[in-house]
Amino acid sequence: MIDKKAADALKTVPLSNNTVCCRIDDMGIDIVDQVVEKLKHSGSFALQLDEWTDVSVEAQLILFVRYKDILEINEHILFCKKLTGSTMGEDVFHIIDSFFSEHNLDWKSCTHLCTDGAASMIGRVKGLLAQIKKVNPDVEWNHCIIHREALASKRMSPELHNVLNDGVKVINFIESRPLNHRLFESLCHDSGTEHQQLLLHTDVRWLSRGKTLQRLFELRDEVSAFLSEHSHPLVAVFEDTDWVARLAYLADVFSKLNNLNLTLQGKGTHILNMYDKACGFMKKIKLWERKCEDGDISCFQQLDTYLSTCDVDRAPMVQLVSTHLSKLNSEFNSYFPDIENKSAKLDWVRNPFMTESTNNNIPTRLQENLLDVSSDRGLKMSYSETTLSQFWCDVEKEYPDLGKHALNELLPFGSTYLCEVVFSSMTIIKTKHRNRLSLEKSLITAVVTLSPRLTKLMSEKQGQVSH
Repeated sequence: MIDKKAADALKTVPLSNNTVCCRIDDMGIDIVDQVVEKLKHSGSFALQLDEWTDVSVEAQLILFVRYKDILEINEHILFCKKLTGSTMGEDVFHIIDSFFSEHNLDWKSCTHLCTDGAASMIGRVKGLLAQIKKVNPDVEWNHCIIHREALASKRMSPELHNVLNDGVKVINFIESRPLNHRLFESLCHDSGTEHQQLLLHTDVRWLSRGKTLQRLFELRDEVSAFLSEHSHPLVAVFEDTDWVARLAYLADVFSKLNNLNLTLQGKGTHILNMYDKACGFMKKIKLWERKCEDGDISCFQQLDTYLSTCDVDRAPMVQLVSTHLSKLNSEFNSYFPDIENKSAKLDWVRNPFMTESTNNNIPTRLQENLLDVSSDRGLKMSYSETTLSQFWCDVEKEYPDLGKHALNELLPFGSTYLCEVVFSSMTIIKTKHRNRLSLEKSLITAVVTLSPRLTKLMSEKQGQVSH
């Protein structure tokens, strides 16, 4: 109404906190409405959820949804809600059911659910899964593959567990005391080491063990010198070559487990790829076990180098490694039963142009469609140029039944990784100085508006998310 100069001046006037808050909330509501409309149009969707207690001791429930859009399978945060009472399965179901009723979503459209293995989630009577099956008996549950990997690697022999406990005690003695931390950092600086501090161990971090033990093994000489200066009783363990050899093995094996964990993480990772990674690691365990039986431990480089340079009885150490690998193999088979056969049955989804993939795992009518697809050279050309989900979205246009069946196999979440990333972000957003902050609507807006930045954060901080 005046001129451009005045308009530019008005733009510099900041909006009030209430106005900004209202706009963020309106954006969050609009985003949820758009996602809900897409869910209704898609016909089926999968859920991923987890619960977490924030800095203000409030229980937060995060729900992600995965659905088939026009040209791709997309995943999106659906809500972040506070659990006002207990966090039992019935309470979690009540919140989700209220959201579904409010937005006219049908439980019959929910085909898959991915959670951790907590009793509140999978309890037979009062668990969340039991409550959902009352309204949709056909829903399928997936135990988070990353959680399963972490649980499978948790158990170890008393000898190795004692090494871990001693290592944690040493780290806490140095890192939990500011003076000791500074003195040790100065010692490492004078020694010219690559790293100048140890890493604290926490049992709820997926990659904590591997990184903690690796750093402790790298700085073992400096740690031993520091403990000797302070007359600490655990200095004796660093003078015990057998103990150090076990530490080297733990650093090696948990580094390999960390690598597996990292490959299972990431946004948009479909469950077939996660199956492949888990199967590949289980085969590696069997390989390492066979090598150990022959006395070959070259697959554990730090241990092999240490045994070659120090006066250590090799045979007992090899036997200890072999026993642990046998136990590790048993645990993985327990948490991933028959995973290779399950994965092999879905080879036709991975690559429909493999003639041997035509089998009895799908109805005859779909096998006929699959033969048509495998003979279509146009689709074969597009297969190498698009993602797997995009390819099957294209196939669905011409072969609706086959495409829908394949997309249903790609739809489930394989892990609760997205929830864990949001929890990690919330620890930064909601601090003790901002403990009254409500994230119910603003978090949804932040996830969408900062999506490229969040994706970069996920790639940079991969593996640092909370268990």
